[in-house]
Amino acid sequence: MKELKRIDVATYKSSEKMPVILVLDNIRSLNNIGSAFRTADAFRVEKIYLCGITAKPPHREIYKTALGATESVEWEYCETTMDAIKEIKKQKISVVAIEQCQHSVLLNEFTPLKGQKTAFVFGNEVDGVLEEVLENSDKVVEIPQYGTKHSLNISVSIGIVLWRVFEEIKFF
Repeated sequence: MKELKRIDVATYKSSEKMPVILVLDNIRSLNNIGSAFRTADAFRVEKIYLCGITAKPPHREIYKTALGATESVEWEYCETTMDAIKEIKKQKISVVAIEQCQHSVLLNEFTPLKGQKTAFVFGNEVDGVLEEVLENSDKVVEIPQYGTKHSLNISVSIGIVLWRVFEEIKFF
């Protein structure tokens, strides 16, 4: 770990975070949840909201893919995704849903504002982001796709979005 210049959990917790929050909207797969934690750790995301049926630590299946990131990344559980959205909006944080819909903006055309905190909502593996959440989002962003499939795994989507935001705001 020293050769890779990795920080320990205590240092991580006291480090500056990228001004990003992840909201997991009724995620079914425990592996996807664990992967979200691990990717959030990699980009020093501020917090994850686990909503609805999204499982929460401690859970063996989450731990398998999180590889300890449930200890470093701050998280909170909300009964519904709208509860999380209301809490986030109270804090004057922008809410961006990642979803395909008529009024979505392509990710490569979306530029987050440096220094402004943003919450990104990722939806259920089958049904996507809840309609009510889409209606209460400040923006809807879509990852461009050019193949025969019209969706990406949520863990892949989180990685793509976080990398794009990380590069745009030049966090480190």
